[in-house]
Amino acid sequence: MAATATAELALAKPFNSISKFSRPLNHKAVSFTPFLHIRASAAAAAPPVRGKGKKEINESLLTPRFYTTDFDEMEQLFNKEINKNLNQSEFEALLNEFKTDYNQTHFVRNPEFKEAADKMQGPLRQIFVEFLERSCTAEFSGFLLYKELGRRLKKTNPVVAEIFSLMSRDEARHAGFLNKGLSDFNLALDLGFLTKARKYTFFKPKFIFYATYLSEKIGYWRYITIYRHLKANPEYQLYPIFKYFENWCQDENRHGDFFSALMKAQPQFLNDWKAKLWSRFFCLSVYVTMYLNDCQRTAFYEGIGLNTKEFDMHVIIETNRTTARIFPAVPDVENPEFKKKLDRMVEINQKIIAIGEGEDIPMVKNLKRIPLIAALVSELLAAYLMPPIDSGSVDFADFEPTLVY
Repeated sequence: MAATATAELALAKPFNSISKFSRPLNHKAVSFTPFLHIRASAAAAAPPVRGKGKKEINESLLTPRFYTTDFDEMEQLFNKEINKNLNQSEFEALLNEFKTDYNQTHFVRNPEFKEAADKMQGPLRQIFVEFLERSCTAEFSGFLLYKELGRRLKKTNPVVAEIFSLMSRDEARHAGFLNKGLSDFNLALDLGFLTKARKYTFFKPKFIFYATYLSEKIGYWRYITIYRHLKANPEYQLYPIFKYFENWCQDENRHGDFFSALMKAQPQFLNDWKAKLWSRFFCLSVYVTMYLNDCQRTAFYEGIGLNTKEFDMHVIIETNRTTARIFPAVPDVENPEFKKKLDRMVEINQKIIAIGEGEDIPMVKNLKRIPLIAALVSELLAAYLMPPIDSGSVDFADFEPTLVY
C-alpha cells in the first residue's frame, strides 16, 4: 500500500480547515444506522445477520457485502511464468512494509471504552451499537476475501499470497477491535455464524481490484477526516475508538497501495476504453453508495459534529484525486453539477424509503416505486455520462512510499 502515497500526496489538498465540516454542538439523539466502511456493491440483498443477544440487521443494497471471485483466474494473473508484467521487486518491498506491522500494538483498549459506553443511553447508545456492528461486518468481509486469496495464491506467487494473508491479519484485527467495542454495550457479533449464513457476491478479479482499491482508499479518507475533525473538536469525542483512526487509516492506505500495484501488473485493466468505462462506473457506484448511505444516517455525523454532505463531498473529492493516479478515467466530482445530481438522488431515495415504510400492500408499493426508480436510474446515468477526467498511468517507475497525512 505504501508504494503509491507519494503521487497521492501531490494531488491532495492540504486539509487546513477541519472546522468547515463542523456543526453547532447538539446532543439531541436520533436513532439511525451509522456509517460503514464502504465496499462497492451490486448484488441483491443478503439474508439477515444475527448477533448474540441483539436484533437482526435489516439489509439492503447499501449494506456491507461479502465477496468471492474466480480464484483460478487469479492464479493465472499472478503466475510469474505467464504474466511477465509482474514486478516482483515492488511486491517484495510491499511485503516488507506489511511484515513491519506498524499497528501491532496499536489496538490496545483502555477503561475509557466501557466508561464512554456506560454514559450512552437511549437512541444515542443505539447509534454507536449500529456503527460498531456495520463496521465490524465490513472489516470481517475484507478478512474473509484476503484470507482465501492468500491461501489460493500460495503456490502460484508466494510473495503476493503472503501480502494477502497479512492484509487479512489487519482486517481481522480491525473486526476484532470493533467486536470488542460491542462488548462495551453487552453485545457481540457472531462472526462464525456470519461466515456461514451470509451470501457471497461474485465479482470477476478485475472488478475486485477496482472495487477494493476504492474501498480501501475511501476508507482512508473517511477515517483520517473524522480523526482530524475530532482532534480539533474534542467536545464531540463521544467514544474513544475514533482516537485510533490516525494509525488505523494507514492500514487502509497500505492495502489500497497494494491493489494499485496489482493493477499496474495487469495493464489490460487500465489501458483501454473498456477500462475507462469500468473505472468511471466503479467510482460512481462507490461515491453514490456512500452518499446515499450517509444521508440516511445524518444523526451519526451530527452526533460527532460533522455536516454529513460536506464531509462526504470532501471524502469523495480527495478519494477521486487519489484514484486519478491509477485509474485511466474518473468522474469530474468537482463539477458543481455532480453534487446537484447526488442531492437529487438523495431526495428520490428518501421517497422510495418512505414508500417502503408506508402501509400500502406490496403491489401498490411496487407500482409507486417504479417512476422513482426510473428517476434514480436517470440521475445515475446522467452522472455517468458527464464528461470525465482522463487520468492515471501504468508507467510509475518511481512510486515511492510516504504517509499521506
